[in-house]
Amino acid sequence: MKDYKIFSEGDFPAYLPKLNALYDDLFSAGKGFRSKLIGMVSGPLALPDEVVRLLGQTIEFIHNASLLHDDLIDRSPLRRNKTAAWLKYTPEYAVLAGDYLLARVMVNLSRFGNLRLIQYTAEIISDLLEGEWMQDTLVHDWNVQLGQLDQVHNLKTASLFKWCIRAPFIAKENYDPHLHEILEKLGELLGLLFQRSDDLLDFNIRNYEKKEVLGDLKSGYLNSFGAYLAHDLSTDQREALKKADDLDEVMRVVGAEAFQRKLDSFDRMNQQVIDLYAHHLQSLKAMLAPSQQELIQRMESLPGPLYWRKV
Repeated sequence: MKDYKIFSEGDFPAYLPKLNALYDDLFSAGKGFRSKLIGMVSGPLALPDEVVRLLGQTIEFIHNASLLHDDLIDRSPLRRNKTAAWLKYTPEYAVLAGDYLLARVMVNLSRFGNLRLIQYTAEIISDLLEGEWMQDTLVHDWNVQLGQLDQVHNLKTASLFKWCIRAPFIAKENYDPHLHEILEKLGELLGLLFQRSDDLLDFNIRNYEKKEVLGDLKSGYLNSFGAYLAHDLSTDQREALKKADDLDEVMRVVGAEAFQRKLDSFDRMNQQVIDLYAHHLQSLKAMLAPSQQELIQRMESLPGPLYWRKV
């Protein structure tokens, strides 16, 4: 379950060395969290190893394709502490490499032969692209609302979490509509928590990974915490926030005590999301066979660490 680059010789042909070099850079430093989530869900369903591997590789291909495209759109110079592909290899190669990954996803799933899974995967890829279009319209919108950002995050971030949770059941050919409605909601909430936590990193909150600070703000994008922080600011404060180059400036604009109050309120709001996730998980528990109940224990451990960055 560690190497999701290699699935078949046809995925990364040896006669395309630059393509292979680009993917080696991209895949080597990833955590593989989404493929691990696939494994977490698939275990209690007793899916064959080759199916779990296909699902894990599929989500890693889709996720990394989105990173190749996102970095180019955002002109991000780094990805996983390495030079981003568009900058190292040219923008054209980054686009082609991302497109190629998505094409291989559909080829490999077609061989698996589960039409519902192919259709659902195509819908998820469409959601990703739609979310990217929507997010682009919000850049330099200093009055953006949290609800608008949640809609983007549901399309871009949560769509992959939903796929990780639903795809193993689809591969198992278990498609009870009510079951999948619950699975969809669980994935949506996990994605929301993950993205909001990720947005806090931009303001150096629980930034244990030492990611770049204020990258979103400097690019003119108010992420979810930025929008929450700016909601009650005056026009003059918003103008000053636009020009902030570091966290000290942000604190001077907002006020250190006001910043902490906003953070505490933001955390409480997301704890409510965690509580809602637990409620839906109990609904799922009632629908699973006795042999599948281990899935509940596995999934109940997810939302806290995802949001509070305790792992």
